[in-house]
Amino acid sequence: MLPALNPTICWKMFNLSFLNLTQSAGNLLNFNFLGILRDYTLEFICCNILACSSNFDSNSKNKLLLNSINYNNSDKLNKNIFNLNFNSYLAGLIEGDGTIVVPKTERSVKGRINYPSIQIVFNLKDLPLALMVQKNLKHGSLNKKKGFNAYVLTINNLDGLLLISFLINGYMRTPKIFALWSLIDWLNNKFKNLHINKKPLDNSSLKSNAWLSGLIDAEGHFSVRVTTTSKYPKVECKFELNQRKITQRGNDNLDFLDFIAIFLLTSVKSIRNNKPSSEYRVRTTSLKGNLILEDYLNSYPLFSSKFLDYKDWLKVLNYFKSNYLKPTNFIKEIISIKSKMKNNRTEFNWDHLNNFYNLDK
Repeated sequence: MLPALNPTICWKMFNLSFLNLTQSAGNLLNFNFLGILRDYTLEFICCNILACSSNFDSNSKNKLLLNSINYNNSDKLNKNIFNLNFNSYLAGLIEGDGTIVVPKTERSVKGRINYPSIQIVFNLKDLPLALMVQKNLKHGSLNKKKGFNAYVLTINNLDGLLLISFLINGYMRTPKIFALWSLIDWLNNKFKNLHINKKPLDNSSLKSNAWLSGLIDAEGHFSVRVTTTSKYPKVECKFELNQRKITQRGNDNLDFLDFIAIFLLTSVKSIRNNKPSSEYRVRTTSLKGNLILEDYLNSYPLFSSKFLDYKDWLKVLNYFKSNYLKPTNFIKEIISIKSKMKNNRTEFNWDHLNNFYNLDK
């Protein structure tokens, strides 16, 4: 269940510690990271490593960072950040429900210096995943978004922006690559001895990395539909991914969605055309398409609470796989499975996070 404490948490040198910890009535003070989401609420979590700071004008820190990580020679980079699956997963997560903000002016109208930021949004129930991503990055503050059932991981310190720019560069598949390129331009212009190459869109097979699983954790949906009102009962087991047609920058999202649709043996449909923000939808329409997705997610698993929906979805899909079982003969069983999915879920088991990509190894 969702937490109820309001701590500031700091990952420092791989150890979990507590800052400004407050206790509410009836809640235990100790906090077990792996047993998260039991009677606690996190309002603000920050993460720092060594002497990282949001001060972009600290010459000593900038020189230390640029000398320790040579972005022009990948052979000399720390091998720990060469994790193909984490890097591509992170790119998919950011392209699904993330934002890269680069200021157009150096100062605001009030004279304050403007800095870039990267924000990743997580559903309220996906706090454990947000913490794992934050722990891997060792950067960023995690805040509960007021008025929304969401947490936002914000990275706006120099070290964090440099790290993420390097991690996801080359794994982007959507128009958000233009925002990444703007950030890289900003960083390159900020520091004369920094030259990060802007890599093009990743057009490799979706089966080559974990990008799609990151996108699904951010924006995908597993649905089971049961129709019993007609003369012939009907059961549908589908995966769905919706995206707005046109981005805030004016770019069309059709190309990358069409790439996914072809992979899943389906097509892109236009929906909500009569509304201000029309969308594209990719939805599986065949058993074979669902089996392709299952095979992919066996190689590149999900890590959000959608993993639990996916496992229930697979239970229903198994009825379709069998040549001897008809899904309509198991309506009660399927309705029972469906009743515990998505917003109806009250129990969460996060054991699957034990397999999350670990950059510390």
